[in-house]
Amino acid sequence: MKLTTTASYKALLHTLKARIQQAQTRAALAVSKELLHVYWLTGRDITVKQEQEGWGRSVIEQLAKDLASEFPGVQGFSASNLWRMRAFYLAYADNAENLAQAVRDLTEPPLPESITLLPWGQQIVLIEKVKAADIRHWYAQCAFEYGWSRAVLIHQIESRLYERSGQAVTNFQKTLPPPQSDLAQQALKDPYNFDFLTLRQQAHEREIEAALLDNIRKFLLELGVGFAFVGSQYHLSVGGENFYLDLLFYHLKLRCFVVIDLKAKEFKPEYAGKLNFYLSAVDDLLRHTSDEPTIGLILCKSNNRIIAEYALRDVNKPMGIATYLTEALPDTLRNSLPDVESLEATLADIESKKP
Repeated sequence: MKLTTTASYKALLHTLKARIQQAQTRAALAVSKELLHVYWLTGRDITVKQEQEGWGRSVIEQLAKDLASEFPGVQGFSASNLWRMRAFYLAYADNAENLAQAVRDLTEPPLPESITLLPWGQQIVLIEKVKAADIRHWYAQCAFEYGWSRAVLIHQIESRLYERSGQAVTNFQKTLPPPQSDLAQQALKDPYNFDFLTLRQQAHEREIEAALLDNIRKFLLELGVGFAFVGSQYHLSVGGENFYLDLLFYHLKLRCFVVIDLKAKEFKPEYAGKLNFYLSAVDDLLRHTSDEPTIGLILCKSNNRIIAEYALRDVNKPMGIATYLTEALPDTLRNSLPDVESLEATLADIESKKP
């Protein structure tokens, strides 16, 4: 028998491979963290010297040339990236008092530990696309917790996920105990953005459902982390009659089934009664004893929030009501945060006003 075919050898090889892979991962994380620290300090030093010496934009260009000469072949210190480092530092400098302290004696504390969780590429996205510090921190935490790639992070920012999260009309505070009620509220949003669909304006529910299933990966991304697809037109037999749920999911974090009822028209109060029936049936027929109560979501083309709140007021099953879009987000949402060009223009304007 060959040594390589024995169970003992295979076990040893598996152990060594796992150990090496773990070491490689730790090394990559350490390199990324150290790189961010260097970029943070570089941005700090540039900012401080510009404040102390009154230097303008030209110092960035000169530094880029000199660093390229000193470290030939080393990437990452171009003029544009030095500007990003400066913006990176300013984005996470705690406040004006700390910045003033840094200008005086360069004793600004190092990069906050929580900021080192994401690589530089995602840091660039955050500082260029998100102006408000609290919103930027929210996206950073989500990107780390859910393992968003740079492309997914860009998509979530451009689709204004922060503004939409937790905005659905619900009765969770009355029908679910804390903290389940808060978690459930944050799991829903309004509006849902289905701009990846190509549908006629008057598409029916079954057409929308079929299109969502054809784009199930994008649909799940829009629903958010934790949603696991169970089925469409899911069959339930109640009292000898057949009923079919538009879409049935299980939420891994909430530990409950989620029933989605699609409506290609404006919300009507009677929709809540029908969904309430579905939730009772799912709780009796599908819910495990360890599961939390089933949650319902009515997705409508439009919604009068006052009518929706009245419709849910005395419903005893947890449910929410939200709208969906099948085209780009309206300008009122899309224009709420600056684009890269406006950020760069603002920085340039600040520099031009310096003595």
